[in-house]
Amino acid sequence: MKNISEDKETMHKSAGHDHVNAQDVEEVMKKYDRTSNMRIWEGRPGLAVKCFSAFFSLYCIYVTLFSTALPEIRLNVFIAMIIVLGYLIYPRTKGVQRPNSLPWYDVLLMIGGAAPFLYFAWNAQSIIMLSMRVTNPRYQGYLFMVGIAVIGVLCLMELCRRCVGIPILCVVGALLVYTFANVRFGKVVYDLFYSMGGGIRSTPIEVCAKYIIVFIIFGAFLERTGISAFFINLANCIAGSSSGGPAKVAVISSSLCGMVSGSSVGNTVTTGSITIPMMKRTGYKPEFAGAVEAASSTGGQIMPPIMGAAAFLMAEYMGVPYTEVALKAILPAVLYFAGIYIAVHLEAKKLGLRGIPREELPRFRTLLPKTYLLLPLMILVGLVSANMFTMQFSATLSIGAAIIVGLFNADDRITLRKIFEALESGGRGTITVAVACAMAGLVAGCITTTGLASKLVTMVVNLSGGYTIVALCLTMVCCIVLGMGVPTTANYCIMAATCAPILMSEAIGLPKICAHFFVFYFGIVADITPPVALAAYAGSAIARATPMKTAFNASRLAIAAFIVPYIFAYNPSMLFENVHSVFEVALICGTSLLGIFGVASALNGYLCKPINIVFRVVLAVGGLSMMLPGLASDAAGFAAVIAVCVYQKISAGRQSVGAR
Repeated sequence: MKNISEDKETMHKSAGHDHVNAQDVEEVMKKYDRTSNMRIWEGRPGLAVKCFSAFFSLYCIYVTLFSTALPEIRLNVFIAMIIVLGYLIYPRTKGVQRPNSLPWYDVLLMIGGAAPFLYFAWNAQSIIMLSMRVTNPRYQGYLFMVGIAVIGVLCLMELCRRCVGIPILCVVGALLVYTFANVRFGKVVYDLFYSMGGGIRSTPIEVCAKYIIVFIIFGAFLERTGISAFFINLANCIAGSSSGGPAKVAVISSSLCGMVSGSSVGNTVTTGSITIPMMKRTGYKPEFAGAVEAASSTGGQIMPPIMGAAAFLMAEYMGVPYTEVALKAILPAVLYFAGIYIAVHLEAKKLGLRGIPREELPRFRTLLPKTYLLLPLMILVGLVSANMFTMQFSATLSIGAAIIVGLFNADDRITLRKIFEALESGGRGTITVAVACAMAGLVAGCITTTGLASKLVTMVVNLSGGYTIVALCLTMVCCIVLGMGVPTTANYCIMAATCAPILMSEAIGLPKICAHFFVFYFGIVADITPPVALAAYAGSAIARATPMKTAFNASRLAIAAFIVPYIFAYNPSMLFENVHSVFEVALICGTSLLGIFGVASALNGYLCKPINIVFRVVLAVGGLSMMLPGLASDAAGFAAVIAVCVYQKISAGRQSVGAR
């Protein structure tokens, strides 16, 4: 759901500050976001590629709504089209590209990658009837069937290297080597390429073709309604004039834009090109400004009700209503952004920073008539929540609503050209997600074929020594590694297929919803976790700051994302599980918010004045105690945090009187 924002000029005027120019934005996107490093097509060839991408979007909408074809047919055609489009768009290496250049080896890879899947689709009935015999050495066409399968997988993996990245490819490669070393060659080929329930055509790619692509196209249309500019203007109205206002604007606007963008890196660069210069001009250090934007944009992926479209996928994977997923995501998301908001406020107080003059900010009364831009989102959430239609049909109706809403936006009216661009952008945006989902299918297929799942559980349990906290830490590391540079929806598909089953195993025993939220959160924060923190590095490039310092600052700001999953893993009440009254909900929310205030204050080292190390430890321990559900821990933590706050207030007052 990402595209370099076309609302930059509008946002610039509303912000009242200079921003990074479009060329800088493009360069940063190409450096840190693989999906922006595209082949250059111009003239008629460029129009042909765009038309194919737009046609692909329309084809996918039609298939997901109306097709009754066998899964083996529609999924193979879907993957073949992804491969063709992928090799047309993504070059072999980064760097300067010659316009309209498609090397001969890319043509071979494109044809060699798409042909096996198209062959399977054309002969689906006979291949299904033959079943595992197609990979039996005694079968007459054994070498041909095995050969095309191997070629198809290798071409798909090369496309993964180009548009997703190396980390997930290393995992897939290691698992393939292990699988071929332990299982009969023919069985591996069948399970990974020809089987419908496993391998490439397993749940991740099925979910991608059925749901994700429609949400990606919806996001592309939503961007062209001008909603990004509306979010930034709204954030300026709410917090722009307060102490350190630009940083607070970044937190609010990035959470809203990131919620629908589906890309931490893309959102960091597009909104950061506006907010980061504003923060630097106010007085924030460059590495802090870049970190605020990176942490906020990354957090947008966990922000209900959309969660970068992951909310709808979580409902499908876990077999629970969408409204339940959105409801359970509220408190963790509030804690995440509350932690960042408190941190930037305290930093502003510590540095004595002011906000943006009110005369430079948009007026709320001028924004009120623009609230109709939220209608497509409201319609999508309403339709899915009411369970009136399927998710893909609801998303399609919301695309129609976005077009209608765009017609009424006089400042940035939607046109036929923008509709075409949205369809083209949606098709292009699907490539990375689909390829990552196919890799997730290979990972899941290798684990299933080898029986590695039980071995992984046993290994995690043995390494943890029977301690759940150690098992959770090991799973966290796996999620961060697997989530490096992967888009939100594909990220969740990978985590749900690989890491969540480990946590749900009998040996560890996490409830399904806790396990899925745990792995999703840590897969997302990979974008701000050193040493590979692409969103933080993108933020540092915009801020012209040291990348590693920006990454560590972003991790510190996003501390709630590293704490909260452990809390709901031990006590699901933070996800409103097993909560039976309004009082319990209010108590959990209140103590958790005060707890994150204590932790954020301890990490920042400032309240009314600088805090010494002893009181910082007391604040941190007290804050964590309140975030742990339970009356005793709440009372102890409350007493500790309040005591330090009161002491700080009195001590600062005495210093102020003494200074006079």
